[in-house]
Amino acid sequence: MSKFLLLYRGPATPMDTYTPEQSAEVMKAWETWLGGIGANLVDAGNPLGARAAVSDDGSSATPSDQNGYSIVQATDLDEARNLLKGHPFLTEGKGRFAVEVFEIVPM
Repeated sequence: MSKFLLLYRGPATPMDTYTPEQSAEVMKAWETWLGGIGANLVDAGNPLGARAAVSDDGSSATPSDQNGYSIVQATDLDEARNLLKGHPFLTEGKGRFAVEVFEIVPM
């Protein structure tokens, strides 16, 4: 089994702006997805906060719109992609959100 980093990208709404009802709905969707991937879950991850980027010439670059991460394990990239079925970050259907999947390669 290999480990894969899932990076969440898109204009996510900060959790502190949700009503308690909206927050409960979002958390339920995450719990359902996390429970559904079962033993493939390595690290549920966390949202990402403040950000900065530095270019190789030392200047400030525009940081990406990555919003969080999770780590899963799977036999290959295709299986890792299949774990994204029902993922709460991919439910809007307008193409504004994406989950990037990267194999974590041991050094």
